[in-house]
Amino acid sequence: MDLIEIEGLRLRCVIGWRDEERRDRSDVVIDLTVGTDAGAAAASDDLADAWDYRAASKAVIAEVEASECFTVEALATRVARVLVCGRGAPWARVRVRKPGAIRFADSAGLVLERTPADFTGAGDPR
Repeated sequence: MDLIEIEGLRLRCVIGWRDEERRDRSDVVIDLTVGTDAGAAAASDDLADAWDYRAASKAVIAEVEASECFTVEALATRVARVLVCGRGAPWARVRVRKPGAIRFADSAGLVLERTPADFTGAGDPR
């Protein structure tokens, strides 16, 4: 499996439980790793054969900026759903960090990995 990496998407969204977090947008930093097969694009050197990471980034940005999650877990799952279900990625790793969430730490966050199987049936993480 080949990996596409998108690092350091710096976005703002409503995330957290406290009143000020619900009222004011917070900074989040998102890193994406997406599994793909780059063989066709490598052989043809044709953009049409590549996984469209620009369109995927735009979809992630739109999802995050419109979101109002209480937890980074929920936000990361929403991002993974965009990549896997909305953009056809066979596998995605999503890292969401919230700068300044913990005193004396640069950030706090979560890393999760998802495949299409994680979004089918009763066990679908919403």
